Amino acid sequence: MALFAAGLATFGLLYCTQPLMPEFSKDYGVSAATAALSLSLTTGVLAFAMLFAGGVSDAWGRKTIMTASLVSSAILVLLTALVPDWHMLLILRALLGLTLSGLPAVAMTYLSEEMHPDSIGLGMGLYISGNAIGGMGGRLVAGVLAEFFGWRIGVATVGVIGLASGLVFWRSLPPSRHHVRQPFHVRALMGRFASAFRDAGLPWLFAEGFLLLGAFVTLYNYIGYRLLAPPYGLNQAVVGAIFSVYLIGTFSSAWMGHLAGKLGRRKVLWTAFALMLLGLALTVTQPLVLVVLGIVAVTFGFFGGHSIASSWVGRRAGNNKAQASSLYLFSYYMGSSLAGASGGLFYASHGWNGVAVFVGALIVAGLLIALRLYRLPPLVNPSKPETEPPIPQ
Repeated sequence: MALFAAGLATFGLLYCTQPLMPEFSKDYGVSAATAALSLSLTTGVLAFAMLFAGGVSDAWGRKTIMTASLVSSAILVLLTALVPDWHMLLILRALLGLTLSGLPAVAMTYLSEEMHPDSIGLGMGLYISGNAIGGMGGRLVAGVLAEFFGWRIGVATVGVIGLASGLVFWRSLPPSRHHVRQPFHVRALMGRFASAFRDAGLPWLFAEGFLLLGAFVTLYNYIGYRLLAPPYGLNQAVVGAIFSVYLIGTFSSAWMGHLAGKLGRRKVLWTAFALMLLGLALTVTQPLVLVVLGIVAVTFGFFGGHSIASSWVGRRAGNNKAQASSLYLFSYYMGSSLAGASGGLFYASHGWNGVAVFVGALIVAGLLIALRLYRLPPLVNPSKPETEPPIPQ
């Protein structure tokens, strides 16, 4: 229950501004690319901070870091709903990336240390389910409430839910019983990071994480602008409701992950990118039903691809799983930050077609890398079975 609440809060707080970007453009008079900074700054800071959060938790304790992360993040989101100035909003969102980093970087380590082997699959599944529902719920709650009460009420509601989830987490999570605190040494940590780049496949998988989330977030950042404008003219509540297709990820990640376990990751990963490319093509068409179907296809392919790539990282990382996972997540969130903001420049110059070309280039690059990974020699004696869980997003 504690880890489900943690996943729910973390990704609700992180993504709640995504459907509100058109509202930010209207209220603050900023461009689409500038409005996207409300998410890109958060994920950019989060990417860097997650590299060190695990080491800090080694020294300060797992539960202490995770509880402080959740409660302080919820407070920052509540403050975001109150600030009248755009630059202050961006400062708070950047700080949010720093405070949020303490949970995703530590939660999986806590589970592996504290839960019985027979229960860790269920525990990880509940945490990942919380991630998916939180990511969808934060977008949906903020987007729908913005239509009827304004975006500040939407953001404040997500902040209150996050604060309540943080209190549930604090009261429910047992203290660490198997963790021995260790001093934080930056030089040793850097050496373990460097070892991950000696593997023939890991750097390419880090790139896949960058391209997957970069394409996915860019599409979701700017699709609202298209659907609010003519010829569709949808209202903010309907656009916010479209984010409910995010729930399809809870199925596609498990289904494609299972398929990859049966057939081999190298044989399935490329199909996730091919599906995303097909879905992107549908979003360029005019009928609304095809646009929504395209969003569904991109979402399905993204979650499946992320499940395969992240579990492949764990399989190839050997004794450096924590560092390899951190580097994958660093690349993953940097994709959101850099590509998510850059897509606004294409939207400003060429509208949705410009965004589609940019996202298409990211997906094609990912597809080419997946085809290269198809020829990657498999490990002779992998240290973990095929059923190893994926890295939570």
